[in-house]
Amino acid sequence: MDLAHVTVQQPARAELITSEEHELPVPVTLGYTSGDPLAVHLHFPPEACLQDEAVTWTFGRALLEEGLRGPAGSGDVQIWPCGRTRTVMELHSPLGLALLQFDTDALRRFLLRSYAVVAQGQEDVGAEVDRGLNALLGNV
Repeated sequence: MDLAHVTVQQPARAELITSEEHELPVPVTLGYTSGDPLAVHLHFPPEACLQDEAVTWTFGRALLEEGLRGPAGSGDVQIWPCGRTRTVMELHSPLGLALLQFDTDALRRFLLRSYAVVAQGQEDVGAEVDRGLNALLGNV
């Protein structure tokens, strides 16, 4: 039996911090799906991207949670609190670096909504891996 996946999407407003230390508003959508229970997605619309194409960043839900409490991440995505009300995300790509500030409460609300779909620590991905392997390999 294949159950439908539950998806959570939440619009958010980020502030892009420029090299001139200006803040430019950037609309983003936070996403989570029970079909990929360990990940969160950060969707940028085309008008917010360098090449006028929508871009999605995917990273661990645990990284987002950890970054709300203290500095987290050592790769392409790094997250840390900035005071009591703001959280910074640093995104590294071959095209450069983006430094974004978010309202911490908005990120916390999103995490709570994702935990209502799949509770923290209950991200059993074994069934998903089995389905994926069966789809890829068939009955080999």
